[in-house]
Amino acid sequence: MLDVIGLTPAEEELYRCLLQLTTARIDELVRRLNRPREQVVAEVEALRAKGLVQPTDADPDAPLRPNAPDVALGATLLRRQEDLEAARHRVTQLAEEYRSGLRRHHVDHLVEVITGTGVLRDRLRDLQNSARTEVLWFCRANPLAMAGPENLEEFDALARGVSYRAIYEREMLLEPGALADLAKGVGAGEQARVLDRLPVRLAIVDARTAICPLVPDRDGGEPSAAVIGRSQLLDALLALFESHWRVATRLRLEDPLTGAGHDGSHTERPADGYRPDADEARLLSLFVAGVPDKSIASQLGVSRRTVQRRLADLMDAAGVDTRPGLAFQVARRGWI
Repeated sequence: MLDVIGLTPAEEELYRCLLQLTTARIDELVRRLNRPREQVVAEVEALRAKGLVQPTDADPDAPLRPNAPDVALGATLLRRQEDLEAARHRVTQLAEEYRSGLRRHHVDHLVEVITGTGVLRDRLRDLQNSARTEVLWFCRANPLAMAGPENLEEFDALARGVSYRAIYEREMLLEPGALADLAKGVGAGEQARVLDRLPVRLAIVDARTAICPLVPDRDGGEPSAAVIGRSQLLDALLALFESHWRVATRLRLEDPLTGAGHDGSHTERPADGYRPDADEARLLSLFVAGVPDKSIASQLGVSRRTVQRRLADLMDAAGVDTRPGLAFQVARRGWI
């Protein structure tokens, strides 16, 4: 495996042998590895040039000692990683130039149709790996190709500075473990909101490529989707997302006392001084999203009676005696 950074299998085996012995002379390595002396000498010199063996005196029979591999190879690994990242960025640019050229000459290349769960999953992963600025999601219940916990590419993209905005259907929050999975994404930097229903499944990357299924979920069979390049159709899908984002309910899953939300927002402490604690903020997020008490209790790991009691306490804190009044005060006071 280390041959990708210039260390041959034979050199790696010799280095491992030296690690086991701590110190060794050339003759001992020759016996242990059962190799010609000239070959061992050449491999030792190669390891010394790579910083993996400590320099010794001119005496060829002086004992050899290994150096730490992370120190010797760390810089090489970093350079290779930077080269690969630059190459990936260049390939993405070339792919976009290729598709742009096709679109200029062939209108049918504005939309590519793909079929099959595996193909759709792979394309979603490739697009996220190539993302540079922002990924937008319409996340409906019962995903066609990739469940939330399987989308590890999102965390890699968030770590390199890509923004994620996702709107979830309320039904998704009713699924076991959904809130915990969602909290991981929000904790990593995803901005999450909830709506009762979404019109379609949708993913848009860098405002340049969108993926949208072509047939209703109820039709069954292998899913098919349209991959849409830069066009007025893509502009319409972007406008569709933004219109739903404006009216969706924001999910607040972090400790609100810090004031800095994991969803990328920042809220001021209210004038009345009261602020829900972390558990209350999670409860209110689900409550305002319209999740039933029973499902809230399941997601939070408490009883339904506890949910009802906490909501009653929050109504007292807000100075209201109805749930619609609580929802209004939650929005007015910026509690989530």
